[in-house]
Amino acid sequence: MKLPFQKVLIANRGEIALRVIRACHEMDLKTVAVYSQVDEHALHVRFADEAICIGPGPATQSYLNIPHLVAAAELTGADAVHPGYGFLAERADFAEVVDKCGMTFIGPSPEHIRAMGDKVRARKLMEEAGVPVLPGTGVLGSAEEAVEAAERIGYPVILKASAGGGGRGMKIVFDPEKLPATFENASQEAKAAFGCGDVYLERYVTSPRHIEIQVVADKHGGVIDLHERECSIQRRHQKVIEEAPSVALDGDVRRRMREAAVRAAKAIGYHSVGTVEFLLDGDRFYFMEMNTRIQVEHCVTEMIMGIDLVQEQIRLAAGEPLGHLDREHSPRGHAIECRINAEDPVTFAPQPGTITALHVPGGFGVRVDTHIYQGYTVAPYYDSMLAKLIVHAADRQRAIRRLRRALSEFVVEGIGTNLPLHRWIAEHPAFVEGRYDTHFLDEHRDDDAVARFRDEHP
Repeated sequence: MKLPFQKVLIANRGEIALRVIRACHEMDLKTVAVYSQVDEHALHVRFADEAICIGPGPATQSYLNIPHLVAAAELTGADAVHPGYGFLAERADFAEVVDKCGMTFIGPSPEHIRAMGDKVRARKLMEEAGVPVLPGTGVLGSAEEAVEAAERIGYPVILKASAGGGGRGMKIVFDPEKLPATFENASQEAKAAFGCGDVYLERYVTSPRHIEIQVVADKHGGVIDLHERECSIQRRHQKVIEEAPSVALDGDVRRRMREAAVRAAKAIGYHSVGTVEFLLDGDRFYFMEMNTRIQVEHCVTEMIMGIDLVQEQIRLAAGEPLGHLDREHSPRGHAIECRINAEDPVTFAPQPGTITALHVPGGFGVRVDTHIYQGYTVAPYYDSMLAKLIVHAADRQRAIRRLRRALSEFVVEGIGTNLPLHRWIAEHPAFVEGRYDTHFLDEHRDDDAVARFRDEHP
């Protein structure tokens, strides 16, 4: 089937832009890279068929500048736009502009993005669809409402930004006396971060695991899931390591969670790839949010399922039915992904600068998605992720051993990275035995041990 578009502009940068370019080239699609002035020598610029500068370094003047992106698409004759993840990937207004300009947005509809982007609305939709949600509220009008709701739900509680996501804008409250002030702070922070001060409240699960289900849906009502990913190794609600499948799920819980994710996607008529995220509390699970885009951690699903999710996303945007995917898929082996960031492994302070030496690991079952090279300068304007190291093996213990080997071969000099933190995690008994939840780093982190890994293996 010939696709209805032939040239794709990638409205992003870094490794995800390069990832999309590769997927497009394998489908015989032309690509257009956009870049800021500081990204002129980036690899996504080099490997795209065309490239066009869209502004200065700060993202607000380049990668978040919708008029510049649309102009770049029109100037180059692009007839489709892939948003990647981050930046404008979950901006309904961007998807609407792309549609109105006669181009194909490679993602869900603006309405799907809007519905799941409003976390209060998403909760209500999931409740109506029979997907488990935590006891909670709608948008709170005042601190007094928050106090009344918390007394009804029971402490601890968590305040969340209605327009938030990705772990940002959350405030946990254990002490009832602190709730009024925390409510005001949360509302102000939400306004500053998302342009909307609306917050809501949910019961807080003290020791959860973070499990997400990859869903794939076409424009003809077909929806399947591609099993789960475990994302519980986190720092301040930001994922550090992901793996698939999860050791925390038994057959019944896994089945019910997969069914709930498919039900969630069908309830809103979703199409494209997406991720339904859950909190797991023992054998109970609760809807947390739905991400209406390709995920950073999509690679671990690709490794165990043998499916190129970016290419499937492109086919779905072209209107193709699930077809060959519309059958039961069984995961093969185990995959683990580490996010390699330009940050101090102990303080987590950003570490921009020039990479003076680089060696990327390889070998059987090792994949590295990255945009860096020796001599590359890490700018201070963007997310600090440099690379994703993904390993795959027949089972989890072999995957962990492969991960340790690959981490020991990974060399980045000239700037600080969190590689020592990953090396420490890969050796920790709680991680090796699968005995962890979202508080793993808070409970187990040993800065002296991480520093030793840094000093021994810079």
